[in-house]
Amino acid sequence: MPVPAFPVDYQKLFHSLPDNFLLIAPDEAATIVDNTNSHVGVSLKSREEAVGKPFFEAYPSSDEESAATIRESHEHVRRHHQPHTMPLIRYDLERPLEQGGGLEERYWEATHYPILDENGKLEFILQRTQDVTERYHAELRHQQAQRELAEQQERTRFILESLPVMVWTNLPSGEADYFNPRWLDFTGHSLAECIGQGWVASVHPDDVANTTRLWNQAREQSTELQMEYRLRRHDGQYRWVLVRAVPRQNEAGEVTMWVGCGTDIHDQKLMVQELLEQNEQQALLSDQAYQAYQEVHRQRETFYDLFMQTPALICILRGPEHRFEFVNPPYQRLFPNRQLVGQTVSEALPEVIEQGFLDLLNNVYETGQTFVGNEVQIDLDHEGSGQMKRSYLNFTYQLFEEQGQKAGITVFAYDVTGLVQARQALENAGR
Repeated sequence: MPVPAFPVDYQKLFHSLPDNFLLIAPDEAATIVDNTNSHVGVSLKSREEAVGKPFFEAYPSSDEESAATIRESHEHVRRHHQPHTMPLIRYDLERPLEQGGGLEERYWEATHYPILDENGKLEFILQRTQDVTERYHAELRHQQAQRELAEQQERTRFILESLPVMVWTNLPSGEADYFNPRWLDFTGHSLAECIGQGWVASVHPDDVANTTRLWNQAREQSTELQMEYRLRRHDGQYRWVLVRAVPRQNEAGEVTMWVGCGTDIHDQKLMVQELLEQNEQQALLSDQAYQAYQEVHRQRETFYDLFMQTPALICILRGPEHRFEFVNPPYQRLFPNRQLVGQTVSEALPEVIEQGFLDLLNNVYETGQTFVGNEVQIDLDHEGSGQMKRSYLNFTYQLFEEQGQKAGITVFAYDVTGLVQARQALENAGR
């Protein structure tokens, strides 16, 4: 054998290897022979405390399952003289007293390699160990984040699909890429038939040109859009709908998506038209009433995401006690000086109890039957000053479930006070 040009201290070299190596005797006790400096660091034990001791005396196991996994790997190498990689294991280490003592949670990946002599006899077992504790915890955090994201997405989807209003989204280019079940049920078309430009087929032929022009104008200018057009219902009847589309922009002001919502206003529109025809002298007043109705829709702030964009009063009541879990800005503005979220209806709005609204909520929660109210009178203390003000609402109470169990009630409402007062004025003037 040629003599090296320079003497080599192989033990010093082994100690300096930039990896976590542990040299083990092939006996049943797996006696520690030597280890690298890197292994000394991750094992939290000096070389003097480990060398010469059986493996599990040098590094006591905190649980039998992990110890059994290591013994099986050692035995595989002894029996087959082949490398063996263990699955990820938890193997806590004793922390030195100067570091506070106790056990430190650690996770490891390790491979055992056979070291054979010239006759093929097992001379040593070389363990290469990797401390993957940080990676393991990072993966757990990632999995938890994924679960939370999935839960949030499912929650958003449920709320979006439960709202009693037609909702859709568009790509920045203007192509429609989503319609909620309310739209699909109303038009009687499938999602595949509506996405892209397919939805235009449901618009009244006389309204297509104006609808397309206004939509293109809003898209080019990245401005909000509100308009009315006739939409064909699944039974073939064209119904007037009030729609609003809002662009969502990033920090650079670039449109990333559009969110739209539509409400059937056919009956209200026909009613206004009928009032105008019955009393021409009151045409101006009726027109002002309808314009006021439209102004209400324009002034309502909408949600900033898929359901924050809706121009209506929306809240979510959780549990049989009807606790406010969520209110949108238009709903909150009815009670500017009141804290709603976290309070029950009876706590936050005591004036509605004697007016029967709490009974309606209880009935919807108990029976599961949706309640739809049209032009319902309600007296509210808007400012919290004790002064009651009369309003009229069109609203829907609808039970929602989670995992097959009753969870709460969604409330969707429109304030039609101006419309009712205008009709009452016209009716009184015609007498």
